Amino acid sequence: MAARFLKIAAVYFVIAIILGIVMGITKAFAYASVHAHLNLAGWVSLAIIGLIYRAYPQTAKTPMATWHFWLHNISLPVMQGSLFLMILTQTESFVVGTIIGSLGLGVGILLFAWNLWQHVRE
Repeated sequence: MAARFLKIAAVYFVIAIILGIVMGITKAFAYASVHAHLNLAGWVSLAIIGLIYRAYPQTAKTPMATWHFWLHNISLPVMQGSLFLMILTQTESFVVGTIIGSLGLGVGILLFAWNLWQHVRE
């Protein structure tokens, strides 16, 4: 599980960097929030979570870790893709996607926190 989180974190890092380069070249800085969320909720958070699962392998073997992985990695693209499309189209048409994605991401993070509280011991 640790390796999964670290590998997917690297994917989000590449996507965020590419978006940042494109934003800089095209001066389309309206997408800065998408860029920031991909970096923080994707690259940074998932890399740290992967390292935590590596440090506490008992947490990586739980169903909560698997549920967190899938909720996070389905919800984050839905949330950020919807936000990107809202900015691109300048409409509220995709707000439902941002809400669903945000809620899914939040549930995934709650599972992660619960997993740590249940399985990490001194």
